[in-house]
Amino acid sequence: MDLEKIKKNKTIKELLEFSIINIDKPSGPTSFQVDDYTKKSFGLSKTSHFGTLDPKVTGVLPVALGRACRLSEYFMHKDKTYVGIMHLHKEIEKKELEKEMQKFIGKIKQLPPIKSRVKREEREREIKSFEILEKNEKEVLFLAEVEAGTYIRKLVHDLGLKIGGAHMTELRRIKAGIFSEEDENFVNLYNFKEAVEEFEKGNEEKLRKMLIPAEVISQILPVVKVKEESMKSLLTGKPLMKQDLENKEIPDLEIFVVFCGEKFIEVARKTEEASEYKRTGERNGRTEQVRGGASEKDIIARPEFVLN
Repeated sequence: MDLEKIKKNKTIKELLEFSIINIDKPSGPTSFQVDDYTKKSFGLSKTSHFGTLDPKVTGVLPVALGRACRLSEYFMHKDKTYVGIMHLHKEIEKKELEKEMQKFIGKIKQLPPIKSRVKREEREREIKSFEILEKNEKEVLFLAEVEAGTYIRKLVHDLGLKIGGAHMTELRRIKAGIFSEEDENFVNLYNFKEAVEEFEKGNEEKLRKMLIPAEVISQILPVVKVKEESMKSLLTGKPLMKQDLENKEIPDLEIFVVFCGEKFIEVARKTEEASEYKRTGERNGRTEQVRGGASEKDIIARPEFVLN
């Protein structure tokens, strides 16, 4: 999808009802407070951030606006990347420390911290990378790429148990799924406030640049294109049928997004009927009728969220 084209063709009101803003969370406020500040600044009824950061942790905090909140689940459960500083309780050679850190790569078990809001039971999480960027005596600058839901503070603590003690002193999230601090629309709260104030005075230019159309979901879920004549009925929640597709091929993945041209229609989940029909080429003679006179086997997917 051409996001810049989509953004250009939308009014600022349309963007505010279905977009995402990638905020650089400062140290101090909670993720909820940043979320709430965003909501009140825009006068929206609903906003939703993608993944909680502790108050002292800074960095990437994407916040969905308006109806884009319904897409949170699809964005949240993606890998996260952090840069942090750990303090070692005793000296250890860099090579030896690297060797111990490498032992955490892969699937590990974590027990959430006592102060966490989730149930305290052991969970499996995957560590994709855990490496030293710089070491100065007992201070270590590190990078960690991890599965969503991994506690970095706990990761450092558990490493410390192997090397004579360590604790995290600073942490910054530099990437959350497709959102990064390198993005041109990454914005700190000062510049965000300035853009909102200019928007209230009638100048939407700065604010428009910061807003990411929620159609960006097409970068994490496969896209299925439908015929223009099917758009109206699909926007009422009708199941997606074979005859709606521009290309008759049934998609392989279970969840996908549906577009008509550049127009977002829905997030859809593939039906068991469609999966079985693709495998067997038939439905054992079943011809149950659904809306429009088509048979049950012609249903490809049912909507999980429709932008109507």
